[in-house]
Amino acid sequence: MSLSIGIVGLPNVGKSTLFNALTKKSVPAENYPFCTIDPSVGIVPVPDERVGLLSEFSKSVKTIPAVIEFVDIAGLVEGAAKGEGLGNKFLTNIREVDAIAHVVRTFKDDSVIHVANKVNPLDDIGIINLELVLADSEIVSKRIANIQKDVKKGNKESIAEEVILKKIEKVLEGGHLAIDADLNEEEKFKIKSLNLLTLKPMLYVLNVSEANENIDVNFPHRSDLWVKIDPVFEKGFDDLIKKSYELLGLETFLTTGEDETRAWTIKIGSTAPVAGMAIHTDFKDKFIRAEVINWKDLLDSGSYGNARAKGLVRTEGKEYIVKDGDVIEFKI
Repeated sequence: MSLSIGIVGLPNVGKSTLFNALTKKSVPAENYPFCTIDPSVGIVPVPDERVGLLSEFSKSVKTIPAVIEFVDIAGLVEGAAKGEGLGNKFLTNIREVDAIAHVVRTFKDDSVIHVANKVNPLDDIGIINLELVLADSEIVSKRIANIQKDVKKGNKESIAEEVILKKIEKVLEGGHLAIDADLNEEEKFKIKSLNLLTLKPMLYVLNVSEANENIDVNFPHRSDLWVKIDPVFEKGFDDLIKKSYELLGLETFLTTGEDETRAWTIKIGSTAPVAGMAIHTDFKDKFIRAEVINWKDLLDSGSYGNARAKGLVRTEGKEYIVKDGDVIEFKI
């Protein structure tokens, strides 16, 4: 499963520095706006002690962790929704990711230019979010106009879509993100093709600096939606990666043996046949059953044989909902 998080923010808030430190991949991080023109992609392993422990347990030849994809997107500026500062290109790049890591600078440093010549984290958040709101407002307005003929003809699908769009439009007009419209899953599916920026899950990444003075942020959002990092001293990365994984609604099941121990990424709530598709698409249709044990139960038992003797290895069918940390052997 390839899901990605776009790293966004104003120019010079530390996006590329964060990306470089996360991925150890060389992309420009010079101290001037717009140095990053094309997004760079880095694959980052998800910290998970279970993978290493199971690999030791099985004496595996290979150990493969779950990964998450981070995309370094160049800095947005005020007016991006109207095309300012390569805005259209950047907004397009954001549309292509599954979630957003919104980097906000909290440290003061005269040697690092700020586009507004002052560091005000809440103002910076407001600028970026407003550009995303304006871009989505244009898309929603156009879509409402485009379906009016069908609405007037009494087309049920178009009427239902218009109700959803009007709900989103009202929220956007108030300067809020579309995600605040509290759409249910069915409503989100109906307008999925619009790929709205402000419906994407967002994690606020507060870029702090141990070497400089930091501004205290009275953060107005839920605590589970933000994380502090220091890219220079490489602190907070594990929390960032884990929260990004959770933000995408992902969890991990594991397979282990002499050949390899591997963490597989699935959507939370996946049934066993759907989870098996992470290994091979045939697993869904050819699924017969799955043998399942919790990773810790397996380690504590000392061997599969002992675990079976204790009744800890369960046989599960097609309706089984896979849990994070399940060690699974699929039977097809």
